[in-house]
Amino acid sequence: MSTIKQPLGRQSSKVYRRRRLVALLGLLLVAVVITLVIVKPGASSGEPGAGSGASPASTATDASASPAPSAAATVDGAPCDAGNVAIEALTDKSTYESGELPQLSLSLTNNGSNACAINAGTAQQVFTVTSGNDTYWTSTDCQTDAADSEVTLKPGVTVSSSTPIAWDRTRSAAGTCEDPTREAAPGGGASYFLNVTVDGIASTSPKQILLY
Repeated sequence: MSTIKQPLGRQSSKVYRRRRLVALLGLLLVAVVITLVIVKPGASSGEPGAGSGASPASTATDASASPAPSAAATVDGAPCDAGNVAIEALTDKSTYESGELPQLSLSLTNNGSNACAINAGTAQQVFTVTSGNDTYWTSTDCQTDAADSEVTLKPGVTVSSSTPIAWDRTRSAAGTCEDPTREAAPGGGASYFLNVTVDGIASTSPKQILLY
């Protein structure tokens, strides 16, 4: 068995430099490890988990829970003065071809100088579709799961329905909710008007739509 012996005597300067470099790299690695152990990510940057306090709970309203207008979850301010609240009836289109269902919604604007509170929940919303003096459809005739929702309206800020209501283009009545043969609203370019009330406050003007 052969044996490889290290050469005796003074080694070259290249070998010494290589050893110094290896030693420096080792010291640098140890310093990095110590730093990572002492300083944890996020400890001083305000990230979630830094410190012992619990993370703040979310106060955002679930927009898909109901078609109530989007607004602050925390109610603040005195009840809204009806004269300061502008309500607008909205639709996704002005003209609907045969088979298209109008999507009905609304917006509220506080024209006062102070924040105020209003019940804008589905239990306080009434959508009405008329043609001339004839009322064809009312959203409360067959409404289910209606709920109250007190919200704050900030001055000069407009909030809108989070989820529209579809009108099935039929004549509604409280006793015909399960009737599959309800009378269809005439098309062929017939004109209809949408009005809305919220918490007893009526929309400023009707929204006209045409059905074909």
